Amino acid sequence: MKAPIIACYIRRMPFATAAGRSIAYEWTGDSASGKPTLVFLHEGLGSIRQWRDFPAKVAAATGCRALIYDRYGYGQSEVLAEAKRTVRFMHDEALHALPELLKSLKLENPVLIGHSDGASIALIHAGAGHDVRGVVAMAPHVFIEPLCLNSIVIAAQQFETTDFAEKLGRYHRDARKTFYGWADVWLDKDFKSWDIRDDYLPNVKCPVLAIQGYDDVYGTMAQLDELASRVKGPCELLKLEDCGHAPFREQPEQTLAAVTRFVAGL
Repeated sequence: MKAPIIACYIRRMPFATAAGRSIAYEWTGDSASGKPTLVFLHEGLGSIRQWRDFPAKVAAATGCRALIYDRYGYGQSEVLAEAKRTVRFMHDEALHALPELLKSLKLENPVLIGHSDGASIALIHAGAGHDVRGVVAMAPHVFIEPLCLNSIVIAAQQFETTDFAEKLGRYHRDARKTFYGWADVWLDKDFKSWDIRDDYLPNVKCPVLAIQGYDDVYGTMAQLDELASRVKGPCELLKLEDCGHAPFREQPEQTLAAVTRFVAGL
């Protein structure tokens, strides 16, 4: 008996160029609503697909159009070319790649919705003086904690000894380059001093909604408390019980409701 033929359908995404790299992106929501555009910035090992249906649900609940994209080295965007990212990789994304992407897609004054590294990128972008309507920061990093680094060491062990690499390969063109492009820079000794509390947070003047789970293995509530004490605009905190590093997956109803209220109030 012949083995069954299994067809693999790859969804074709549009691509834009930002900072000289090919970037995959998608749209969801109503482009004619006249409401602000939402821009989703994924986590350090994330991608468009790993957001699941959260962007579509936020777009539907708010009536906004939403842009979701894979950063360089992630998802279906251009594969990481260099052996190692620089310790300023989030700054590079916030100050160069993101502005170029927004310009190429003719987006102005967006609401940035970031998770983990994506939340940090959103805060740096806003703190650098770019026009931003508001920021949703889920599990943001504003300084480095030992808890986070210890968890990345564990993740690296799991990548080599479990099916973690296979699972990442479902979402990224080169799972190994994606993983070590993230892990190696976070574990670099020079990265321990990475900190955006003084240089960027005091210049964030737009409204901010910051969300974090009490069970997050990559950061404590000190991240949210530091953020709230330093930004200049109004800041709302949502601290979630029974929630780890991904509020939109682990507490989807509370997270969706909070984000919807926040966007409606802008």
